[in-house]
Amino acid sequence: MSGHSKWSTIKRKKEKTDGARAKIFTKIGRELAVAVREGGSADPSVNTKLKDCIAKAKANNVPNENIERIIKKAAGDGDANNYEAITYEGYGPSGVAVIVEALTDNRNRTAGDLRHYFDKFGGNMGTPGCVSFMFSKKGILLIESDGLEEDKVMEDALDAGASDFSFEDGVFEIQTEPEDFSAVRDTLEGKGYSFVSAEVEMIPSTYTTITDEDAIIKMQRLLDILEDNDDVQNVFHNWEYDENKE
Repeated sequence: MSGHSKWSTIKRKKEKTDGARAKIFTKIGRELAVAVREGGSADPSVNTKLKDCIAKAKANNVPNENIERIIKKAAGDGDANNYEAITYEGYGPSGVAVIVEALTDNRNRTAGDLRHYFDKFGGNMGTPGCVSFMFSKKGILLIESDGLEEDKVMEDALDAGASDFSFEDGVFEIQTEPEDFSAVRDTLEGKGYSFVSAEVEMIPSTYTTITDEDAIIKMQRLLDILEDNDDVQNVFHNWEYDENKE
């Protein structure tokens, strides 16, 4: 799984500045607000999407008081949070497949920004479905291995309903089917496990390697500028990058 793992992406994000972390908090706050509105309830016990968003927020170290304040505000705002979820697809340098999930209150602005980013860094934004067929939706749970036994974690994960398990670079990566994600996470949480990351991801079936140095730099810059955009919630791609070159 070298170069493929979600942990590689997490490490890169963890190395970013406090300003970038504040941006992550803001984006997760937007997700929480939308989950309250779309789920019709501020109660995570009856709103599964909100429950999943809260788990994501905690994995990203968003303080509990922030989470509670966002949920309370969203519940009282009614239709004030008029964000819509849109997925964009395209190609980066060397034909790398890219999927961008956004929450926006102005789809023209977001589409224009993203098209500009793709063009600027040697790619192009495509039509819906142009690359998504190369990805499948999977639940991904990451647990740091500190003090944990691999066999025990694997047994607990598989007993909870996980579909796959791997260990790399000090982190256990547990994979689930999307419909099993919440139940597996809750079961493992009940056993005392905490997560570095707990999200439903788009996992590529094939990967693209970039050998040209200029294209590698452009691809990295494309990912950085996409992730830095306030409207962008998640970026998935099939670039098999060499961490040793970072």
